[in-house]
Amino acid sequence: MALYLTEEDVSRLLDMDTAIEAVEDAFRHQANGLATNSPRERLRLSNGHFNLMTAAAPGLGVMGLKAYAGGGFHVHLSSSETGELLAIIEAGALGRLRTGAASGVAARLLAREDSTTLGMIGAGRQALPQADAVLRVRPIGRVVVYSRDPERRRAFATRAARALGVEVEAAGSAEECVAEADVLAVITNSAEPVVRGEWLRPGIHVNAAGANSWTRRELDDEAVRRADVIVVDDLAQARAECADLMHAVETGATRWERVSPLSDTLAGRSPGRQRSEDVTLFESQGVALEDIALGLRALRLAERQGIGRRLPFA
Repeated sequence: MALYLTEEDVSRLLDMDTAIEAVEDAFRHQANGLATNSPRERLRLSNGHFNLMTAAAPGLGVMGLKAYAGGGFHVHLSSSETGELLAIIEAGALGRLRTGAASGVAARLLAREDSTTLGMIGAGRQALPQADAVLRVRPIGRVVVYSRDPERRRAFATRAARALGVEVEAAGSAEECVAEADVLAVITNSAEPVVRGEWLRPGIHVNAAGANSWTRRELDDEAVRRADVIVVDDLAQARAECADLMHAVETGATRWERVSPLSDTLAGRSPGRQRSEDVTLFESQGVALEDIALGLRALRLAERQGIGRRLPFA
């Protein structure tokens, strides 16, 4: 019978190292033709949207979906061999982990190996996993954070320093935050760009993970134009909802032909960083392939540890 895992279960089972490993493994399967991803569908409701994301990874023996509206997130996993329902997983914490993990995979591929300072723009619920993931793959010893609310950024600095075990300080402006960063994580819900291209210094790597809707933008066109390497988690999904890139393509600041999927970069089919002074950019939309891969890790760990509840049907 299928297993049901709660948010508490997921938090007990998964950590960032596991998430990075699972997400990278999923994209390697995609690069080898053993996994596919379908872009998010958004069905309009009177009070928002019902969102549906699907993926299949026969190489992992799993297929599934994530569905959510408002605050309720659930991942459904099925066997790609038999179609049997394997698990239903509450996926708020899982989603934050997989989004951070994708940024970690991108930073390991694209950020300079000698990166020591992480800049953070945004201090919401997604911010700490973004920082955690980068610290797992690069020797970050200092984090600088900015958000529009001074109290919120100071509170995040205190909380993140305790959680990450490194120096974390609040910046007085977004420009100040960017100026000090070797790696920049942008995780906001802003409708207008919060990062200007003129602020980016040579060699910086940018993880832009908040603008997963055509109504949101985090980077201006100059920031996109300055990127020597642009990578996305899914090209079809980016074409449909990555406003940073959609706007930059419309204005001629870049071309879709310059944008590579993360799976191709992992496989070496698309070039990553070539020079230390390259500006590299990862635009993360959050894809179902990440959800089902990490959900499968949670399921396997739960089965070993006897965690979760069996659903009352076969």
